[in-house]
Amino acid sequence: MSQRLAVFDCDGTLVDGQAGVCAAMDAAFIAHGLAAPDHHIVRRVVGLSLPQAIRLLLPEGDEALRHEIDAEYRRAFRAAREAGHLVEPLYAGIRETLDALRGAGWALAVATGKSDRGLDHCLATHGLSGHFISLQTADRHPSKPHPAMLEAALFEAGVLPDQAVMIGDTAFDMAMAVNAGVRGLGVDWGYHTPAELTEAGAAAVARDPAHLLELLQ
Repeated sequence: MSQRLAVFDCDGTLVDGQAGVCAAMDAAFIAHGLAAPDHHIVRRVVGLSLPQAIRLLLPEGDEALRHEIDAEYRRAFRAAREAGHLVEPLYAGIRETLDALRGAGWALAVATGKSDRGLDHCLATHGLSGHFISLQTADRHPSKPHPAMLEAALFEAGVLPDQAVMIGDTAFDMAMAVNAGVRGLGVDWGYHTPAELTEAGAAAVARDPAHLLELLQ
């Protein structure tokens, strides 16, 4: 049987990282004399690369200011991580789902708006570093929904688009899957609604990790 590849988004799909993202964004905006952005809006842009997310949160700011906010966000996020204050819990059932997929012969990958360092820390914290054969981040690719991250994961795994699935919680993930010619499966425990995921191209939306396993059988 040909190898199958399941590519996961990280924040909102594997882990709930919204608290750390919102806190770092608050710090970055306040450091430049700006009001902290609405957390509901911040959660809506999780999954994009950081520059693209800041551009949406500050559409009328100039590029130099956005660059400074980007740098301050990275400093705040890194400081929280190094101080042990960063909390990114796995969603219930995710570890078991990943283990079940590996046991069924699936190869696993990640495509995320996180940085290399952020993703490495997140996976290491949860003892998942060895689960994935390909890790694609915003450090080396354009922001979702550009298909570059997904295409790189396909290449590294040696599979064709019809042998893979993209699993994520945002419309950005589903649009990336469409752009790469890969089946997209949404999850209903992240930051965008099932209706948004379906409209963006999701073939189905999993209610919980157990339902996701059913959809992948």
